[in-house]
Amino acid sequence: MSGIKLSICIPTYNREAYLRNALEHCEKYNFSFPYEIVISDNASTDNTTQLVEQFIAKGLPIHYHRRAINGGSGPNLACAFHHAVGEYSIYLADDDFLVPSGVEAAMAYLDANPDVAACHAPWYLYDEIADRDLHQFYTIDGSIKFEQRNFAAVFQFICERHIFPEIGIYRASALRSSWVPRDFCFWAFSYLAHFVDQGAVAFLQQPFYRSVAVSSIAPNRQQAGNDDVMTSWDKYRGGLEYFLYIGSKRGNLATTREARIVFEELCKVFTLNRMAVAFRFWAQRKDFIKAYELYTRLAIGGMPDHPEVIRIRNSLPLMVAIQTLAYQVGATQGISRLMLSGVADRRSIEEMLRDLGLPGEVDVVEETAGHDADLTKHTAVFIADAARHGEFVALGYKPNLIFSEQDLIQHVII
Repeated sequence: MSGIKLSICIPTYNREAYLRNALEHCEKYNFSFPYEIVISDNASTDNTTQLVEQFIAKGLPIHYHRRAINGGSGPNLACAFHHAVGEYSIYLADDDFLVPSGVEAAMAYLDANPDVAACHAPWYLYDEIADRDLHQFYTIDGSIKFEQRNFAAVFQFICERHIFPEIGIYRASALRSSWVPRDFCFWAFSYLAHFVDQGAVAFLQQPFYRSVAVSSIAPNRQQAGNDDVMTSWDKYRGGLEYFLYIGSKRGNLATTREARIVFEELCKVFTLNRMAVAFRFWAQRKDFIKAYELYTRLAIGGMPDHPEVIRIRNSLPLMVAIQTLAYQVGATQGISRLMLSGVADRRSIEEMLRDLGLPGEVDVVEETAGHDADLTKHTAVFIADAARHGEFVALGYKPNLIFSEQDLIQHVII
């Protein structure tokens, strides 16, 4: 045995400044147990190697492994876990931090409960500039343990509390067979099924992880996890269904018609709630076309009045119409002008068009500027009155580049 209690596994690639920040935090950890820091470098081309050597020279218990080629994020994390020799392992992103008191409490819990294969906990979203926790990603009323193969209770807990088991400390003996490639099925739910299959699992109330939402290094960066939130709702559903499948094969979950109806409804509601969050994120990024697509699915699923939706639902048709016009004009090669006909406030409309993607090289003009026969073939037209379509065709404008308000809004149905 190595005598190492905890392996802190850090995958990294070309993020020298973030890794330095993370290791400076690691220097402050004063755990009551022996630990190691396992760094897997995905063939970085910056000064990661020299940086790590500096911290090793300062006495930080680092074991450094540099991959010959960049194999992607999944293999890089697997590499870190495979090189770990601690009794327990925890993942640490190179731009996040641990909560030492929470880690100590979790380790004490695992030592006192040798039947537990993995313990999870909520995590803090942290503003590094203001040095404060913003909020927790999910909350629970108190720590809870589920016995081995109690798939039904764990699934009910996940769905009712909207739990994401992404942050955990894992017993190495259980992790070895659990951390395997999963693509269509969200990894956190899939791996949770593997842990439940091998032993008890616990959800602790006290967080032991801080995910940096506002970074002092790059204050305006987008969190990588946001992309998953915006696109991965079907993967979340896949992960839940994977969990149910493993539970049914191990004999703990009923597969009667009545049980399947209940499971289907729970998976549906969980997925729709994730789609509602994605709806908000797309609206915040000013991609109202994608937000509207999600709205249609939320509505048909029975959630047209979801709180995430209701705040912008009334303005959605207008924003989708303007973005659609910007898209159609920008997508067409050779268009250098957009003429607005029957628009009361050209300046406001142009500002919104620019904000929603209209290329800067396209001039926005009003009809009062006149019709230049030499420019008609290079001009898209917006007409407030659809009845004037033929009139503009007669002037030489291309019929499929004359957009009426009805054209843009008729398929945006709220």
